[in-house]
Amino acid sequence: MAGITLAQASAQLAVWIAASTAVASGQTFSLGDKTLTLANAAEIRKSVEFWDAKVQEKSRGGRAIKGITPC
Repeated sequence: MAGITLAQASAQLAVWIAASTAVASGQTFSLGDKTLTLANAAEIRKSVEFWDAKVQEKSRGGRAIKGITPC
Protein backbone atom coordinates (compact mmCIF):
# COMPACT_ATOMS: atom_id res chain seq x y z
CA MET A 1 0.00 0.00 0.00
CA ALA A 2 1.86 3.01 -1.22
CA GLY A 3 1.44 6.29 0.53
CA ILE A 4 0.35 4.99 3.93
CA THR A 5 1.64 7.28 6.65
CA LEU A 6 2.70 6.28 10.15
CA ALA A 7 -0.35 8.12 11.52
CA GLN A 8 -2.71 6.23 9.20
CA ALA A 9 -1.11 2.88 10.01
CA SER A 10 -1.28 3.65 13.74
CA ALA A 11 -4.96 4.60 13.43
CA GLN A 12 -5.74 1.36 11.60
CA LEU A 13 -3.83 -0.65 14.20
CA ALA A 14 -5.85 1.02 16.97
CA VAL A 15 -9.13 0.14 15.21
CA TRP A 16 -8.16 -3.52 14.83
CA ILE A 17 -6.93 -3.73 18.43
CA ALA A 18 -10.28 -2.29 19.56
CA ALA A 19 -12.04 -4.92 17.45
CA SER A 20 -9.92 -7.65 19.03
CA THR A 21 -10.65 -6.37 22.54
CA ALA A 22 -14.41 -6.14 21.92
CA VAL A 23 -14.65 -9.57 20.31
CA ALA A 24 -12.49 -11.18 23.00
CA SER A 25 -14.89 -9.92 25.66
CA GLY A 26 -17.89 -11.44 23.88
CA GLN A 27 -19.08 -8.29 22.15
CA THR A 28 -19.43 -7.51 18.48
CA PHE A 29 -17.52 -4.78 16.68
CA SER A 30 -18.76 -2.85 13.66
CA LEU A 31 -16.31 -1.72 11.01
CA GLY A 32 -18.12 0.12 8.25
CA ASP A 33 -20.90 -2.16 7.05
CA LYS A 34 -19.30 -5.28 8.55
CA THR A 35 -19.98 -6.69 12.02
CA LEU A 36 -17.14 -8.73 13.51
CA THR A 37 -17.71 -11.53 16.00
CA LEU A 38 -15.65 -14.31 17.53
CA ALA A 39 -15.94 -16.10 14.19
CA ASN A 40 -13.78 -13.32 12.72
CA ALA A 41 -10.98 -13.73 15.30
CA ALA A 42 -8.46 -15.05 12.74
CA GLU A 43 -9.21 -12.15 10.37
CA ILE A 44 -8.83 -9.67 13.23
CA ARG A 45 -5.52 -11.23 14.33
CA LYS A 46 -4.16 -11.06 10.76
CA SER A 47 -5.19 -7.42 10.48
CA VAL A 48 -3.57 -6.55 13.81
CA GLU A 49 -0.36 -8.28 12.70
CA PHE A 50 -0.46 -6.54 9.30
CA TRP A 51 -0.98 -3.05 10.73
CA ASP A 52 1.54 -3.63 13.51
CA ALA A 53 4.12 -4.52 10.86
CA LYS A 54 3.23 -1.35 8.94
CA VAL A 55 3.61 0.79 12.08
CA GLN A 56 6.97 -0.84 12.83
CA GLU A 57 8.11 -0.31 9.22
CA LYS A 58 7.02 3.34 9.17
CA SER A 59 8.64 3.91 12.55
CA ARG A 60 11.94 2.80 11.01
CA GLY A 61 11.53 5.26 8.16
CA GLY A 62 9.94 2.78 5.75
CA ARG A 63 12.68 0.17 5.88
CA ALA A 64 11.41 -3.39 6.12
CA ILE A 65 13.28 -5.93 8.20
CA LYS A 66 14.90 -8.58 6.02
CA GLY A 67 12.91 -11.80 6.12
CA ILE A 68 9.73 -10.19 7.49
CA THR A 69 6.84 -10.01 5.07
CA PRO A 70 3.58 -8.42 6.29
CA CYS A 71 0.29 -10.13 5.34
